[in-house]
Parts: sequence; structure tokens; C-alpha cells
Amino acid sequence: MAKKTVNFNKTGIEKLPNNKPVVYKILTEGGKNNYTGTAQRVRVRERLAEHLVDGKDFIPGSKVQIEQMKSIEEAREKESRILLRSDPKYNRQGK
Repeated sequence: MAKKTVNFNKTGIEKLPNNKPVVYKILTEGGKNNYTGTAQRVRVRERLAEHLVDGKDFIPGSKVQIEQMKSIEEAREKESRILLRSDPKYNRQGK
């Protein structure tokens, strides 16, 4: 499905599609995966905004990469595979 990478800020997030569930990665300056998550259709931009500095679940990063999926179940399966492979720092319990 479609992939897109934008700057991890309000302006960048607004450029992302909101019409399908996604798996997203919040990336560091160097491209390392800091956090992986999923967001439901229609809630993609809202969920990512929660990770910004003034959001309720801040995660540091400079870029965000999304991949649209056919269903939220498919997104969660892909998220699990990514977490097993890359073990992002901020996905660990207690961050």
C-alpha cells in the first residue's frame, strides 16, 4: 500500500492521508526508528499530533513515515513484525 514520509510537525502531519488505517514510524534525524504505532482510519493525523511536543504522548523525532493498510488488523500485524525486528526505544514499557 501507499507509503509517505513527512516532517514530524503539525504542517507535515496535515499532509498525510487520513482515509485508511496506517502503521507509522517516528524517525530520528539519522533515520532510526524511535517509535512504531498504528492509527485507525480518520484518526491518523489526530493520533500523530498526540506525539508532538505539546501532545499527551510525546515522542521525539524529526520525520514520520506512514504506510496505509487495508484494515486496522492488518496494520497491527505489521506493527508487531516491525517491533520484533527493530525494538524502537520509545515502544518499551516505561519509555
